[in-house]
Amino acid sequence: MSASLIERFDISPAEIDAILGETLSGADDGELFLEYRESESLVFDNGRLKAGNFSTDQGFGLRAVSGEAVGYAHAGDFSDAALKRAARAVSAVKTGRTGTYAEAPAGTNRKVYGDENPIPSPGFEAKVRLLQDIDAYLRGKGDDVRQVSVTLGSQWQNVEILRADGRLVKDIRPLVRINVSVVCGEGDRQESGSFGAGGRTGFGEFFVAENWQAIADKAIAQARVNLRAVAAPAGTFDIVLASGWPGVMLHEAVGHGLEGDFNRKKTSAFAGLMGQQVAAKGITVVDDGTVAERRGSLTIDDEGTPSNRTVLIEDGKLVGYMQDRQNGRLMGTASTGNGRRQSYAHVPMPRMTNTMMLDGPHTPDEILSSVKDGIYAVSFGGGQVDITSGKFVFGCTEAYRIRDGKVAEPVKGAMLIGNGPEAMHRISMVGNDVALDTGIGMCGKNGQGVPVGVGQPHLRMDRVTVGGTET
Repeated sequence: MSASLIERFDISPAEIDAILGETLSGADDGELFLEYRESESLVFDNGRLKAGNFSTDQGFGLRAVSGEAVGYAHAGDFSDAALKRAARAVSAVKTGRTGTYAEAPAGTNRKVYGDENPIPSPGFEAKVRLLQDIDAYLRGKGDDVRQVSVTLGSQWQNVEILRADGRLVKDIRPLVRINVSVVCGEGDRQESGSFGAGGRTGFGEFFVAENWQAIADKAIAQARVNLRAVAAPAGTFDIVLASGWPGVMLHEAVGHGLEGDFNRKKTSAFAGLMGQQVAAKGITVVDDGTVAERRGSLTIDDEGTPSNRTVLIEDGKLVGYMQDRQNGRLMGTASTGNGRRQSYAHVPMPRMTNTMMLDGPHTPDEILSSVKDGIYAVSFGGGQVDITSGKFVFGCTEAYRIRDGKVAEPVKGAMLIGNGPEAMHRISMVGNDVALDTGIGMCGKNGQGVPVGVGQPHLRMDRVTVGGTET
């Protein structure tokens, strides 16, 4: 796959440049996005290889932008005819306009991951052996293990972005993920636990026994914790959120509300609040796509803009939004490198990369010991958020009661209910142990899914509504 994707067309690069230049003449912005992708997934369930999938996909997307209007066409066929049909379709967006084509993004030599294709190496047989080893390891942990499911997923994406001025930028993106789920039981009761890891690397580190065993151990530990969990109480409690993956609540309840398109259209709960105090003092939130080899990181976004570290909230004040090129231009700012798309068949939009809250002054022990009666949320599953109002509901997959500053019995069925902007003001203590999740995040927006990272230190939130199952 070393050859340029541009060379897959049945016409010359010069002819492609001419078509693109004519199509985007008079538009404000636009590009030709080309993609080749290989994907593989292996699922080991109930002691056998249940599924093995390998696929390739390729195609192009052509976009013209005029003001708030976007013309977009895509095809899985690298041909002169397909490109010309797409050009005719998107040209309609320029009707009545004579815009000046925007300047290209500034280039950079920085690269935040390698280009190793994780699919060929290690080979299929070695991957199946790993799945078998994990299954055997967990089933050897005790008679309470009733089901084990292990998934390996990998992807290798080759991207090229050509602008009307002839500038071509390229990126090759590896992505891997391993997930382990365990069901443990006692009598008629069964509970599950899961854990996973991944990133923009190869599979090498996950074939080291101590690494995959650590993942498996955390999955079975969570299942056993849930097996002895009691019904969660309902009411208003002080909450402690663990570091790392619980940052998914920040991602959903706050992060989406800080994406440029929602704020330009004034459909975000944070719209019009730039410069105002939107969180407690001491809270700083950033979106950082430059962290090496992380799941949400990008050398360049899907418009060709280098990824950035963007400060969103600083000491509690709203100081920035995440922008793609179109929404940044319409709001009078530059792109922050957050223009992302699921594939060549999708139009780019402002999306998060790795969104996290930064460190504060307190140790986790200080935070936990400060709570007399509360809930300690260690891991989250699903949740729902209304971007316009900021209201959220999140279910805990691992949580504990806090009694007199000590972590007590595990609880099951705890749901955290609140309002994102309001919850940010309820944070009274921020820990000094910021961590990103282990590389499992996937974010959906407007029907598109992209890999992301989330993170935070331990946090204390005061007087949060908890929906429980205790009778």
